[in-house]
Amino acid sequence: MRIIARRALREFVEALAGHVDQRAAKAALDAWYAAAKKATWKQPADIKLQYRSASLLRGRRVVFNICGNKYRLVTKINYATAVVYMRFIGSHAAYDAIDAEEV
Repeated sequence: MRIIARRALREFVEALAGHVDQRAAKAALDAWYAAAKKATWKQPADIKLQYRSASLLRGRRVVFNICGNKYRLVTKINYATAVVYMRFIGSHAAYDAIDAEEV
């Protein structure tokens, strides 16, 4: 899969500077990025096989739990072109304040 834009992940980790979870969040996001880049998701069911805790939403949105569900990553996936778009990365509280199907 092609992932647009990794910079959002890096900026999120940088924003956690000094936070106790920064290293764990970086490791978890790096692992997710590496796995997603190698993936060949053709349909939502393919994601559920790899990430059972992922939530499938309308509009081709998928929510991934990061770092033991401390953080949420919302993506929009174009299965036909194999592109994953970053839509949101943040804490559980920040996630609760957005509409994941609209971001």
